[in-house]
Amino acid sequence: MATSAEVQATVDRLGADLGRAVLVEDPQHRPLWWSRQGRIDPTRMRTILEREVHPAAVAVVARLGLAKATGPVRVPAVAEAEMLARWCLPLRTNRDLLGYLWVLDPDQTLIEAELPALVACADLAAAHLAQQRLTGDGRDHRRAALLAQLAAGEDLDAARELIRLEELDPATTVVVTSPPGPGGWDLPGRMKVHLAGATAGAAAGATAGAHAGSEPVRATSGPPLPLAKLHVAVSRARVVLQALRAGATLSRPSWDALGGWHLIVNAPDELAVADVHPGAPALAALDRADLLLTARALLDSGGDVARTAELLHIHRTTLYYRIERIEAVTGVNLKTGAERDDLHLALRLWAYRNAAD
Repeated sequence: MATSAEVQATVDRLGADLGRAVLVEDPQHRPLWWSRQGRIDPTRMRTILEREVHPAAVAVVARLGLAKATGPVRVPAVAEAEMLARWCLPLRTNRDLLGYLWVLDPDQTLIEAELPALVACADLAAAHLAQQRLTGDGRDHRRAALLAQLAAGEDLDAARELIRLEELDPATTVVVTSPPGPGGWDLPGRMKVHLAGATAGAAAGATAGAHAGSEPVRATSGPPLPLAKLHVAVSRARVVLQALRAGATLSRPSWDALGGWHLIVNAPDELAVADVHPGAPALAALDRADLLLTARALLDSGGDVARTAELLHIHRTTLYYRIERIEAVTGVNLKTGAERDDLHLALRLWAYRNAAD
């Protein structure tokens, strides 16, 4: 089977024989191999140097149905896409699209007798890419790249390619956990993605272990989501983990167990903590952190003094002294004050934002 170096050598020979620039790219139009011969246009330069594709050029591929072509297709110059005339040949194995071979032909002088050389080069590149999919290193690398794309934002093409690569059911759904635990596939940012069904036992075990003190709590993204919505699952797992770091007490470490914390994690950035209640930043600004912690513990305990003293491991006399100081700083009566709820929300919002990575 041809190596990547052999494919590159074939692309170089084709470019030299034709006197034209040749490019082989993957289905998402990322460059894989290219020649140095021939004149190029802004679209080709952007693809190779900046790893970007002009949206108008992508639209040309869709408009001409190039992904479904069965042989070389002459593509006319497209001014709005900054494309010179060229030839395109999809790379395929069975029904799977593996990429495209492009040969610039600005003068449109490439003749039919030269087309078999394009086909031969495309076949060699397709065979290499198909074999790479089947090998461990190549498959793992491609999977990681696709997962990173999906974690960054919705990408239907990446989802379809990952489904083909891993031979998944098109209706596959996923759950994300953080920090990473057993099983699943690694994601950037110390996270893991699990196929729904495969993760239920592992997530439950991780949670049980956390309560037993044997493992860290793993935040999960909640109900399974379609693979194309992986970025949503990633976001949900992140906010759950941040809420846990902020001291949220949940029935289980999952997005669908956030309860009132949904209001905290979804608070708009322009909403300042002081807008909810100025007492929270006033406590946070003090040199002593015990008042802030005490106010939060007391309000989280529903004003139960005995429970709060137990949680903080302090004498009730000490707690009563702190309560007096907190009320003096915030102007809130922690027993009967109407602003207790506002201060409570503000303290949670401050803790959540302070717990960001």
